[in-house]
Amino acid sequence: MMTKKIQKVANAPQTYTKPRVLANASTNAFFMYYYEVIINGKNLAPLTYHSNAQIPNFNAVKISLRNKESLGFILREVTKPSFKTEQILEILPSFLTPIQQRLLLFIASYYTCSLGLASALFEPMQQSQNTIKSQENQNAIKSQNQLICQNAPEIEILNKNIALPKLSQLQSQAYEFCQKRDISLIFGDTGSGKSEIYISAIANTLKNGHQALLLMPEIALTPQMQKRLERYFGDSVGVWHSKITPAKKRKLLADFISGKVRLISGARSALFLPFSDLGLIVVDEEHDQSYKSSVTPAYNTRDLAVFLCAPKQKTDFLKPKLILGSATPSATSYHKYEHFRLKGTYFNSQKSFLFDPSNLGLSKMIISHLQEILEQKKQAVVFLPTRANFKLLKCQECAQSFTCPFCSVALSLHKKQNALKCHYCGFICPIPQACEKCGNNLLEASKIGTSELKLMLEKTLPNAVIAKFDRDEITTAKKLESLLKNFNDQKIDILVGTQMLSKGHDYHNVALAVIMGLDEHLFHCDFRAREKTLALALQIAGRAGRASEGKIIIQSKFSSFFYPYLNDFEEFLKDELAQRNPLYPPFSRLARIIISTDNQSKNEILQNKLVLEFQNIADLEIIGYGKAAIEQIANMHRNYILLRAQNPAPLIKACQIAQNTGAWPDIDPFSFS
Repeated sequence: MMTKKIQKVANAPQTYTKPRVLANASTNAFFMYYYEVIINGKNLAPLTYHSNAQIPNFNAVKISLRNKESLGFILREVTKPSFKTEQILEILPSFLTPIQQRLLLFIASYYTCSLGLASALFEPMQQSQNTIKSQENQNAIKSQNQLICQNAPEIEILNKNIALPKLSQLQSQAYEFCQKRDISLIFGDTGSGKSEIYISAIANTLKNGHQALLLMPEIALTPQMQKRLERYFGDSVGVWHSKITPAKKRKLLADFISGKVRLISGARSALFLPFSDLGLIVVDEEHDQSYKSSVTPAYNTRDLAVFLCAPKQKTDFLKPKLILGSATPSATSYHKYEHFRLKGTYFNSQKSFLFDPSNLGLSKMIISHLQEILEQKKQAVVFLPTRANFKLLKCQECAQSFTCPFCSVALSLHKKQNALKCHYCGFICPIPQACEKCGNNLLEASKIGTSELKLMLEKTLPNAVIAKFDRDEITTAKKLESLLKNFNDQKIDILVGTQMLSKGHDYHNVALAVIMGLDEHLFHCDFRAREKTLALALQIAGRAGRASEGKIIIQSKFSSFFYPYLNDFEEFLKDELAQRNPLYPPFSRLARIIISTDNQSKNEILQNKLVLEFQNIADLEIIGYGKAAIEQIANMHRNYILLRAQNPAPLIKACQIAQNTGAWPDIDPFSFS
């Protein structure tokens, strides 16, 4: 199996040496070397090529594939095959660092994808000719990280004119807690000063000559954090995410490789930069599902960071610590890792919660409080949840949704089938005529979007300046920075947005946060629905009253769920873990297989074939299978198989079988649509 082969490579030489061309003196013929080459970005198994030069493992090469030049990485040297091979066109002065190598092998194995697709995630280390030459003159070959640090220029990693944040007694305790552990979780209330602890830990890491990485779930967080980091660390800070221009990326990579930049902050892709001496990883808002990739490979950045920092992964080149941080940590992280509870707020602030039991939309209560805020020259944020692909059928009277009799999740409305369906076990029933709780026959599945809500607010509050804050509106880093600046400069009165509003921004003049449509989140078809909903509410609530008093209006008919936990998220986590045990993570592991073809009958044949094969895997439970929640995308029919096991080994085996048939495996899934 691929896994076994990959494991042998993990102990390959970790150094870059200039390729050697060897000639046979007697025959004057070149000696030939044969290599398995990872084809970058291609869903292909490694292919065998030859070269008259000796090339280190994971060095970049240029090869020909289907008469086109492609980038590849040397996986390993092999014996001469029985078939004809093509020659490697060019040996490139770049390679994957030991950290990248370890991540690459793990991603391909655990997330069940080709090495080629996994390698496309990484930015390789660029080796200068001067560095290569100096390496050749050395008597002993040094490790890559030693070599890079040796060639790095002397730089000032701290701004001497700016003192590091002065930590409170509790913050100091949290800092010391993290310093003593390989993996730690800071469970800190919104506004409790987690960032100050991150900065202190980063400063210590840089002073010790190591690199540091600060991960954030969304690029929306980067402008504010970038300014804070640059204030303390100056030019040693680099920001990396998908919205920066290619020219800026090239410059940042050059500065990073030279050693000028030692601290990287950015979204999940920042983890794949060519770190050579990584000493610290900070994963801010670790609970956020944006860390999970929705395409192949379906990796989770937080989990990759945990993999790198696990004690068993420690080597002479890999010794980083990991700090996870959140005001609403995931139940999984809370259960698995030691945490420090950081209570209270950095600024003296007070929050009051109000509940609006009206249906989704602008109620009299919401409008009156918005008018009051505008009269006080304060600002407000209005949150609207991103809509699910399928709506939930709810009672207009009591807001009760219809739940599956076999799963603790809500049923989804499928109008085409005139039915309610469970996306976990496949249970299906006709659409009821009346609410099973109160008997009311007024059932609804209403919808509202951010654009519609903005127009409604502009009509109701004509003197207010209202802006949208969602992915449709924020398409570039420049637009993001401009909007946040205008809002913080109080040129905007009301900010209307989706989950981007919850992502850790500091809005010091926001006195009101309105959270609409939470009931739909609460009864979504997901075992994490309660956790996600409460975390979302508390994160958005954290945007109001950062430095003073703030009000939070929650539009929900289920205040009884929220009340006990609004000021005690830890109590919720304890209750939630008790409910999940033993069927759901973190007490078990899940995997989802998606079968997608242009013909439904093909789907069912492949689905049934896989189900039969999965039944022969020991310690593997088939929870359910059938048509996917989103049955068709881009004219492709979709079926799913949901699997459960106590450890990942049976799931990985099932995922490998599924991948070989063309199905899409997703281990530790976040989406069930």
